[in-house]
Amino acid sequence: MSESKTISYINSAQRTISMEADAVAALKDRVGASFETACEILLNTSGRVIVIGMGKSGLVARKIAATLASTGTPAHFVHPGEASHGDMGMITAGDSVIALSNSGAVTEVTSLLPMLKRMGIPLVSMTGNSQSTLALASDAHLDTGVTTEACPLDLAPTSSTTTAMVMGDAIAIALLEARGFTAEDFAFSHPGGALGKRLLLKVEDVMHTGDSIPRVELDTPLAAALIEISGKGLGMTTVVDSKGALAGVFTDGDLRRALDAKLDINHTPIAKLMSMKAQTVTPNMLAAEALRIMDEQKISSLVVLQDRKISGVVHLLSLLKAGIV
Repeated sequence: MSESKTISYINSAQRTISMEADAVAALKDRVGASFETACEILLNTSGRVIVIGMGKSGLVARKIAATLASTGTPAHFVHPGEASHGDMGMITAGDSVIALSNSGAVTEVTSLLPMLKRMGIPLVSMTGNSQSTLALASDAHLDTGVTTEACPLDLAPTSSTTTAMVMGDAIAIALLEARGFTAEDFAFSHPGGALGKRLLLKVEDVMHTGDSIPRVELDTPLAAALIEISGKGLGMTTVVDSKGALAGVFTDGDLRRALDAKLDINHTPIAKLMSMKAQTVTPNMLAAEALRIMDEQKISSLVVLQDRKISGVVHLLSLLKAGIV
């Protein structure tokens, strides 16, 4: 590959990025009363937000609908061409519509206007022409126009689709904040992803319970405690008093210190060797928070307490298997 052609590729890419960045920057001054009206319409929609668009605008519309749906605003995409052939039934009373068209005059979109008006559907439009058919028919018009496309022929939708995408994101985030949408709400829309696991999975979902909890009493000899630790496979054991309440824990670290002291493992009670300040969590705590505590304390397990009683033990390996890390 020649050096001149490489430089040409780089120059072209840099010019495109600069043009699209300038187009996006110009949007800030256009966010005003009409944007507020659009947000109020969408926020007060009792049904779903229907997003429509043809061609490249249709692809952007699909993305906007997906972003809205995952951030607390129920939404879906309807193809305007298909809407004229049966899919209009997907739009019902109580819905609102966001229509995208750079020209504001694409036939497949404008042909739906009489039906939308007849149904009393609130309409928000994104166009590059405030005097277009679509813009004038809207309850709120958002100007996403650009001076020129990044395409050197000024034909292929490039800068204009970028500005429409950004305006869609601006609407989604404004609505998210207005709804008080939380990270946990977001996780419910993404239960299969890593974020969903971190925000939805709780300690009670991954802790060891019942007979799998390592447990010895205060007077248990170290040798017997080691058998309990080995049998339960968590590298530790809880130590309970005569009433079954947590008195402390004995871990691998405590064992190393005991061996260094050359103690009689058959006669030394675990009460003399345990750590009395056990790190504890509750069952309804997020598993990700339990992981943070383990990381800060440099430990591999936590005792789970509920109403001051031992209800389980959560181990680092369990969090790893659950995909929290």
